Amino acid sequence: MLSDETIFLTGFPGFIAGRLIERLAADGARFLLLVQPALMERARAEIARLADESGADRNRFRIVEGDITQERLGMSEADFAAARGETTVLFHLAAIYDLAVRRDVALRVNVEGTRRINRFARELKNLRRYHYVSTCYVAGLRTGVIYEHELRHDAGFRNYYEETKYLAELEVEALKSELPITIHRPSVVCGDSQTGATAKYDGIYYLINYLRMQPRLLSLANIGNQDVRLNLVPVDFVVAAMAALAKDERAVGATVQLADPQPLTTYELFELISRTLAGRGSFLKLPRPLVWQTLNLSLSEKLSGLPRAGVPYFFLNQTYDITRAQGLLEPHEIRCPPLPTYVNALIDFVEQHPTV
Repeated sequence: MLSDETIFLTGFPGFIAGRLIERLAADGARFLLLVQPALMERARAEIARLADESGADRNRFRIVEGDITQERLGMSEADFAAARGETTVLFHLAAIYDLAVRRDVALRVNVEGTRRINRFARELKNLRRYHYVSTCYVAGLRTGVIYEHELRHDAGFRNYYEETKYLAELEVEALKSELPITIHRPSVVCGDSQTGATAKYDGIYYLINYLRMQPRLLSLANIGNQDVRLNLVPVDFVVAAMAALAKDERAVGATVQLADPQPLTTYELFELISRTLAGRGSFLKLPRPLVWQTLNLSLSEKLSGLPRAGVPYFFLNQTYDITRAQGLLEPHEIRCPPLPTYVNALIDFVEQHPTV
């Protein structure tokens, strides 16, 4: 139980952060939520909703104005002193999650912001756990099986998001000898496996919305390939896993990859969505070089809605080992559901909410 813990969390009111707070609040935790000034009103509304729906005492949720890129994390002296004295568990989720982000912006938020959080963590008098949310894509351009204990490489990256999350994880990894750290690496996070609910249409949703434009026509030609797997995980699995590991001392010092043990190839993914939207699969598979060249055209991006920044993810063969994650999560009976069991929920949500 977390009833004796005060959790300092960054990244609220983000989609994953909001759902994680809701899950942890059920165990009685108290929260200090670092929120950027521009998001304060939204954060207050979200806490009010969460408290009303769960029956939790609103006094357990304290919103603190701040910014991870600033000195003292942008907090007032009083708030900073209180946070240092009260925090027992730290969750760092704040980051720029944008494949097309500029390098200077990504460095400032993802790397320098994490350095400031690390300095904050080292100053916490009563710290019991530090949870850092990374990504499987710190693997960059590596191919083959990516193991949870692996991090350093010189293979390069597809974008500055990957590069800066890699550099940030290096910073956190270096502190494992000093602090009780758990690093969580989700793969591509999509909507809730039960309701389909999501806060952003990216990742798999680009393909869903592409096929939704003209299901019968666009499903004729499969633009995926049979060699590359796109690893997707629903947000409820990611949140359940992080919440369980927050209470599991066996996770101290671990890096866990929160990924689907049986991901579909991009060809299979296209077929699955096509059958759901058009009632049948494709009739032909487009040659891989043709797909690469076509999707990288600026005109193609405008017409298809498939961003060029996401194209490389259809062509790099990576598999994520989850041995450590499975070993830790199995006693909690937490498993990633197969995509075919919840793809209808994802598509139904998009149909009912064309914009989010």
